[in-house]
Amino acid sequence: MGQKLLFPDPRPLVERLGLEFFRSAPESPGVYLMRDGAEMVLYVGKAKNLRKRLNHYRVANPDRMARRHLKLLRAVSHIELQECADEPAALARESELLRSLRPRFNRAGTWPGLPRYLSWRVTETGLEIAVLPASEIDWQSYGPLGAGSIALRVSLVRLLWCAIHADRGLAGMPEGWFSGRLRKTATIPRARGSSDHLEDASPRLGSIFDGQVEQFIGWIRERTATQQHPFEIAVREADLEAIGEFAQALPRPR
Repeated sequence: MGQKLLFPDPRPLVERLGLEFFRSAPESPGVYLMRDGAEMVLYVGKAKNLRKRLNHYRVANPDRMARRHLKLLRAVSHIELQECADEPAALARESELLRSLRPRFNRAGTWPGLPRYLSWRVTETGLEIAVLPASEIDWQSYGPLGAGSIALRVSLVRLLWCAIHADRGLAGMPEGWFSGRLRKTATIPRARGSSDHLEDASPRLGSIFDGQVEQFIGWIRERTATQQHPFEIAVREADLEAIGEFAQALPRPR
């Protein structure tokens, strides 16, 4: 039997707002604004499901939550909810609010960032993937994107390495690549004996941004079907989920 807690975890927002607030929050995309007693906005967040996201704030466990977040929860007087039509609309609304309000507990998105373009090209050496400040002629690019383009590239490099070098898997990646220590341009070399799969990678990458992310996901799963170690599967599925969520948040073509 596990040791029982002598004292329950603090729940400052439940005490202040009541359980009914969390239970009645809409299960829809939207943004939430955390305000103090003087109506100042302390924090702005975006959610695919507002009720699910807000439930993360019910318990303020000091062993599991950063001190900055604990300080925020103690300062919140009430939370304003704004429903949006879909997740891309919520993302756009969050970005607008962050730049106009600049809440003191938000660290990212409160100032216009440098433009970042996820860029790739196939060369004689291999598949090059970079995050560039502008779209360049010799590259295929998508953007501008925010800081999330950095993490996106890391996930793509892991997935594409395993797809192109299916016989080597994660263990065969160059040192530091798994944890995201990449050069300005990461080059996935051609597989020995054939370049067919590398040539396939470029259009598959493009499908992510053309509203056909399932083509990319299906291709990755087909190419990595032999990599069945539980660790390989867990990393691959986490990266594919991140790519899928990114694609869902992209503006839909009109």
